[in-house]
Amino acid sequence: MQWLRESPPLSGASVITSLPDVSEVPDLGFAGWKAFFQAAAALVATRVPDDGVAIFFQSDIKHEGLWVDKSHWVQCALEAAGMALLWRKIVCRRPPGTITFGRPSFSHMLCFSRDVRAPAGRSTADVLPDAGHMPWSKAMGVNACVDACRFVARETACHTVVDPFCGYGTALAVANAMGLHAVGVDLSARKCRRARNLRFAVNAEGSVDFVDNAVLESAPA
Repeated sequence: MQWLRESPPLSGASVITSLPDVSEVPDLGFAGWKAFFQAAAALVATRVPDDGVAIFFQSDIKHEGLWVDKSHWVQCALEAAGMALLWRKIVCRRPPGTITFGRPSFSHMLCFSRDVRAPAGRSTADVLPDAGHMPWSKAMGVNACVDACRFVARETACHTVVDPFCGYGTALAVANAMGLHAVGVDLSARKCRRARNLRFAVNAEGSVDFVDNAVLESAPA
């Protein structure tokens, strides 16, 4: 949050991120986390340039037996900041038909912009049946990151992906594998070290594969 506040608009960049869950900021309590979450979404909107996009990957939770729809909070904050919803996708975190408790088997992925518009002729699937490899339990999943990064590369003039809550850096590593630059920020020094070393590679079929956590000098910084 501090880095975002101190940064000017992120010229030439788009944001791909997942805002922290209440479990990641337990000291705030539920009400404090809700205020933090909504403020973070609004702050992201102020830093995304008009020709960029903001893509959020959010999983709902249950609180006191009731569903908390994080995608609704994101949409309210972004639309209040003058950004329109370009598309929404459902990303399956478990096979369709799986029964889960406490957290749904899918996540929302939403894309917003002020000036960018998604050409109908280049639409992609509304449902991703598999989120893909997840370097940690709260990661976006590689397939979701590929879908988001591909949209940034094809439909915007941006060449840099920014994740201000980067965790282990899945979106950043996928962006690098697809030829984009990436900037990540996180409060956890341990997660930042993991994010610096996480690497993926594009295979012969054009898909992205996990490599390892060794630093590869060929990847964009």
